[in-house]
Amino acid sequence: MRHNGIHHVTAIAASARRNLDFFTRILGMRLVKKTVNFDDPGGYHFYYGDEAGHPGTILTFFPLEHAAPGRAGIGEAQETRFLVPEASLSFWTHRLVEKGVAHEAPTKLFGETAISFTDPDGTHLALVGVAGAEAAPGWSEDEIPQEHAIRGIHSVKLLLKDAEPTAEVLTDVLGFEAAGTDGSLVRFQARGSAPAMPGTIVDLHAAGEFLRGRMGAGSVHHIAFRADEDGQAEMARRLREVHRIATTEQKDRKYFRSVYFREPGGVLFEIATDDPGFAIDETKTDLGQRLKLPAEYEARRAEIEAVLPELA
Repeated sequence: MRHNGIHHVTAIAASARRNLDFFTRILGMRLVKKTVNFDDPGGYHFYYGDEAGHPGTILTFFPLEHAAPGRAGIGEAQETRFLVPEASLSFWTHRLVEKGVAHEAPTKLFGETAISFTDPDGTHLALVGVAGAEAAPGWSEDEIPQEHAIRGIHSVKLLLKDAEPTAEVLTDVLGFEAAGTDGSLVRFQARGSAPAMPGTIVDLHAAGEFLRGRMGAGSVHHIAFRADEDGQAEMARRLREVHRIATTEQKDRKYFRSVYFREPGGVLFEIATDDPGFAIDETKTDLGQRLKLPAEYEARRAEIEAVLPELA
């Protein structure tokens, strides 16, 4: 079966401890995996999501201690939005105020109410209230009741010079279809999905000639889209043969297998398999409790742990 939609979004932070505190304590997301950047094991890689770390609920971070701030601009993901029940927006408004998180006044986005805010690194985030979202599983503990918990990723907004080439990749390769416009935004939704399902929406904002974004703390590094093994191979083939877009070889990320490519607007995209999932090396109950390393780094565990920042 071919899966469509967003698998995860990966961003950059400047402090591991501060990042962990914000997303687990303030937003109440579950740390489903604590590992390292497989390409640079000197830094953490945190995965936040729902109770089981389902695809579509995952926001991940590379915390690079003291990283310089990124610069907003075209060729990047401008905002990552979380899915919450429509009735929970008043709870979240009060919580953001209580926790001292600066936020904007609620706005309407494709008929749904959204509250935009930033994390301590300036990552642009939003909460979107959607009728029926309460049916999706969430993770709840401590101060956030189950009925108000974040259900996963609602959507991502990409800031581009021109939306059309990116739209072609979304619809012809990644399994999305056009789903309307709202002002300058063009919406694409995973085929066969509903807005109350996590990880199903991509919005494109064509800004024309504008300053290009620069990676740094607060920037989104890449966006990953879902596939099964056969679907991933077909997507990669179509990118190369039909769209003349180069892809990497498949990379084993332990919890999924990945292929990367730069879409025409400049955003780094990944195609990630749903399997094997985050419970391959921890039980569902113990997700995120211990530092998990890929096999090739296990012999260096003591060395790696010695250079990672203290989280306590």
